Amino acid sequence: MARYTDAVCRICRREGDKLFLKGDRCYTDKCAIVRRSYAPGQHGQGRKKNSEYGLQLREKQKTKRYYGLLENQFHHYFEMAEKMPGVTGENLLKLLESRLDNVVYRAGFAMSRPEARQLVSHAHFTVNGKKVNIPSYMVKPGDVIAVRSGSMDSDKIKGVIEANASRPALNWLSVDRAKAQATVVNLPNRNEVDLQVEEHLIVELYSK
Repeated sequence: MARYTDAVCRICRREGDKLFLKGDRCYTDKCAIVRRSYAPGQHGQGRKKNSEYGLQLREKQKTKRYYGLLENQFHHYFEMAEKMPGVTGENLLKLLESRLDNVVYRAGFAMSRPEARQLVSHAHFTVNGKKVNIPSYMVKPGDVIAVRSGSMDSDKIKGVIEANASRPALNWLSVDRAKAQATVVNLPNRNEVDLQVEEHLIVELYSK
């Protein structure tokens, strides 16, 4: 499958916002947005002139890159959101937040979504006691996500959990760090998703 292999800090600079793709580095002065808060490339510091379409495209690209998805994957989630009852934009974010790799990150078991995706792919987690190695696996209310017993002694995972001990708790996730597990209480509402995204622009883009 195609994947992005260039420097991920360029992505944050292109979108003009922190996408938290480098874990703890994003919280330091070494963050690319802090050091160079303009788009990469020869014309990165030039005058910006965004059309309506340009604004819509940037919101879609930014959201897609938050979750590390390819275009076809992201469009598939949008089509699913359209068919659900309720507001399409909010449904889209709810679906994206329901991905297993995102839940692993939100629970504090990984420093970033890319790291969470790698850990899930390497089968370090279980869902309801069963090993799952599919990052796009969709969790449901009541599901219990836990570090697999064979991975509990990993210094890497233990270090990440300790480093994230002070991370604020989420209303829709119940995390037990001592047991290295998290329970999905419910799927998040829009006000529980802390991303700086104007999802209505994405809906407008795909509705053209």
